[in-house]
Amino acid sequence: MRTSALLLLICFLSFACADKKENDKTPAADTIKGDTASSQRTEKIFNSLAPVDISPMDISYHPADYPKLKMAKPDMEPPLAKVIYSRPHLQGRQLFHDVLKYDEPWRLGANEATEIDFYGVVLIQGKKIKAGRYVIYSIPGKDKWTIILNSNIDSWGLHPDASKDIARFTVPVSQTTNAIEYFTMIFQPTKTGADLLMAWDNIEVKLPIAF
Repeated sequence: MRTSALLLLICFLSFACADKKENDKTPAADTIKGDTASSQRTEKIFNSLAPVDISPMDISYHPADYPKLKMAKPDMEPPLAKVIYSRPHLQGRQLFHDVLKYDEPWRLGANEATEIDFYGVVLIQGKKIKAGRYVIYSIPGKDKWTIILNSNIDSWGLHPDASKDIARFTVPVSQTTNAIEYFTMIFQPTKTGADLLMAWDNIEVKLPIAF
């Protein structure tokens, strides 16, 4: 009788331990397999109204951080210029093998066409540009880029229409040792105004603007 009870107890304990091991394995397996599903569920919960874009939209002002400066000084004069663009990133790709092609138009960003806003008349390479908002895009070359202002604002992507071009400028290309993951556009102050710096990977292009 005692032997039977002991055998029964041993069987019960063996079964319980085996069941526990199986249960212990399950969460780890679910975590690995469900990683993507979990991310998707989180995405739906926290971004149910609109998807999150991997190329975030950004704004660069001249002077830099103009909105913050205006908060401190409400009667501050309007900015001189601003550029609105989406910022693609390399993600392990080669810039002129996987992303861009030489001598083919590029929108200087992602998603909507990149736009630049001048709050007054500016001078670029001797050409007067009226105050206003323009699409700005480029034709990248190995040594020089063509930078183009166009009137087709509020457009998606880039659909070059030379009949709507306002002006074209040729600027040299510089190579640096500072590789930039995200495409970046900023205004760098100069004695006569500012250079619109366009940088990605180890490539830099500057468009000089006089205000």
